[in-house]
Amino acid sequence: MPVQSKDLPQQISSVLDAVHTKKSGAARPLPAVALVGFIALVVGRYLSVKQAKEKKAAAAAAKVSAEGSSNSKSENESSSIGEILEGKLHLPRKTSRPIKFTSEATIVRNRKYFPPSKSSVKVGVNKEFFRQIESIFKILIPRLHCKETFILILHTTFLVLRTYLSVIVARLDGAIVKDLIAGNGKGFIRGLGYWFAIALPATYTNSMIRYLQSKLSIAFRTRLTRYVHDLYLNDQITYYKALNLDDRIEGVDQYITTDIAKFCDSLAGLYSNLGKPILDTIIFNYQLMRSIGVSGMGGLFVSYIVTAFLLRMVTPAFGKLAAVEAKLEGDFRSAHTRLITNAEEIAFYNGAELEHSILTKTYKRLIRHINSIYKIRIAYNMFEDFIIKYCWSAVGLTLSALPVFFPALAGVDSAKGNISGDKAVGARTQGFITSKRLMVSLADAGGRMMYSYKEMSELAGSTLRVYNLISVLHQLQAGNFEGASNGSSNESDENRYTLDDIRGIIQYGYEGIKFVDVPIVTPSPGNSNGGEELVHNLSVDVKPGDHMLVTGPNGVGKTSFARVVSGLWPVFRGQLQRPSPKDIFYIPQRAYLSIGSLRDQVIYPHSHADMIKAGRTDEELMSILKHVHLAYIPDREGGWNTVKEWKDVFSGGEKQRMNLARLFYHKPKFAILDECTSAVSSDVEGLMYNHAKDLGITLITISHRPALFKYHLHLLKFTGDHGHWEFSTIGTAEERQSLENEMASLQAKLDEVEELKKRHAEIQKELEVGLNAGPQDGTKVQKRGLF
Repeated sequence: MPVQSKDLPQQISSVLDAVHTKKSGAARPLPAVALVGFIALVVGRYLSVKQAKEKKAAAAAAKVSAEGSSNSKSENESSSIGEILEGKLHLPRKTSRPIKFTSEATIVRNRKYFPPSKSSVKVGVNKEFFRQIESIFKILIPRLHCKETFILILHTTFLVLRTYLSVIVARLDGAIVKDLIAGNGKGFIRGLGYWFAIALPATYTNSMIRYLQSKLSIAFRTRLTRYVHDLYLNDQITYYKALNLDDRIEGVDQYITTDIAKFCDSLAGLYSNLGKPILDTIIFNYQLMRSIGVSGMGGLFVSYIVTAFLLRMVTPAFGKLAAVEAKLEGDFRSAHTRLITNAEEIAFYNGAELEHSILTKTYKRLIRHINSIYKIRIAYNMFEDFIIKYCWSAVGLTLSALPVFFPALAGVDSAKGNISGDKAVGARTQGFITSKRLMVSLADAGGRMMYSYKEMSELAGSTLRVYNLISVLHQLQAGNFEGASNGSSNESDENRYTLDDIRGIIQYGYEGIKFVDVPIVTPSPGNSNGGEELVHNLSVDVKPGDHMLVTGPNGVGKTSFARVVSGLWPVFRGQLQRPSPKDIFYIPQRAYLSIGSLRDQVIYPHSHADMIKAGRTDEELMSILKHVHLAYIPDREGGWNTVKEWKDVFSGGEKQRMNLARLFYHKPKFAILDECTSAVSSDVEGLMYNHAKDLGITLITISHRPALFKYHLHLLKFTGDHGHWEFSTIGTAEERQSLENEMASLQAKLDEVEELKKRHAEIQKELEVGLNAGPQDGTKVQKRGLF
């Protein structure tokens, strides 16, 4: 009787030994087929139910879309019917799974796992790499009972099944060859039947492994992207800080869109490429030990150690090379993005040739680095293939021959009984074929483990970039900026404004906007000398109804005033008191139009759901458009539900008036307007300013045009002379004198117009007299009009 294994399940051992013994005619590898078939039915049922739910949801969404289109056609006919249909439009949202944002407590708890990485640590498979992977896994698998855990368990199950089937196939291969050599036709036909019976669950298992690997990658990417988005887009405006107040990560879009996807694909692939070979190695080594004995296994382990040592010695720094390649890819992508963003300005300057050279240089740097990696891989791949394919094959053949040439060293399966004659030849052939098949599978598993080390080295580069992204976002979300470099400085600590030395205080809930000795400073990340002080110790108090005009030359800090109030720039010193964020609305100098419908442009940053929840209607939006003289827009563009690229549809004046429509929609207590009416005619501008006042909005306008003086009560002037500023009340003798001078200048120009009209009439009369007299020299005179 064959020796039963206590380490493997009884079912596996019975199938393997039954195929290996003379009584294999009565044995059937049906347990393997039944087990895999059962799992296939369970998984197939789960996937079919899931697919049916998705189709049902898609059909419901299509039905809702049809209702929405009919709603858009009839919305102008009846407001009551329109409101009902609008309500129906949002009913399916209740059945769909809502977006779950990461809680603040989770972000604070995970912050301690992402300290800044040390620049001195070498990029590679080392202690720091495993620490970073462990930290990221707290985001990928936040708890035991989650979707990712289920996918991992299912994936692991199919990996074990594939190894189990590989062992059965190896034994079955040996039995088929044995029957072929012995001339056993029935046994040969029976073996082929078993072969095809195993093929169906084996192919299904391989397909499910690839499918679950892709699902695991998508699940990891979804979890990681959602977490990064919650860090990146929040009330702390981390996205602005990462782009303007910190230079540790360049090209954040590259990190979020490309590096995270690459990291998740590599991590999911590494689990299959490393977990499966390790499992194969354990099981195949056990099976080989039964054939080639302990001595053969000793030689096999020596080959493992020598191979791992040699490959570790010659493996290049693939992690560092991958990180550099990702950075160069980001630079090349950023160059194209910059060209798209500034295409019109570049076209005006005829700068295509220069931009072409910039793109070419950026691409050449990327290709030069990639070519250097390919050259490094030539020698490495040659050595790797020589060791894994040829040396291991030679070792495998040698160890497989041990039971033949040295029976005393053979394992328990090769030492069964004393067989002679043709049966001995058949038994040795079966044992050799089985051992060779297992050895080939073991060599493949070992090769994949060695290849996985290279993949881990490349994964280390992606891991470093993803870890740095999350670490920096955590710090910026907590208000911790990059520390200044240790350089020499000629200024005292009190006059140096660095991002790691912010002493100012911001208090919310104040009824106005109050500056108390607050310097307005341009942030300078990483500069030991600090940023440049634009305004020195500003102290003003704007109460509700105190409309203020901020003026001064270019580059003296007018827009910076709004940045400090909004919290985009830090308060380095002093104290800032201001209302809650919902009570202040900012309209920047450059109009922004979001992606969405025409309705979304008016209610931004609210969504349509927020608008309905607040009880606002489309009729109210139309009234707002009338106040900004844009009432013709809905009819011109096809209704409120029309979706277009609005930045290309609206003119400059329409964009600015649309931004003012947002102001009238939200009706805040305070509004900061930064040159937001420069493209609007003066009469429409005056009407909109007066309407804002009628709504009870306190206006703080940033402009250098004296024509806006009459809409404000106070004047804050930045002189640009070493941060000096002046605050005064409009209507003083000086202000009246300024206005009188401007009116006198305009009146003088109007007087000149009357004189020019008289002169024009005189010239026209003289020309008519000359034409009536006719030419004296016989030449023809062509009558011309004077314009």
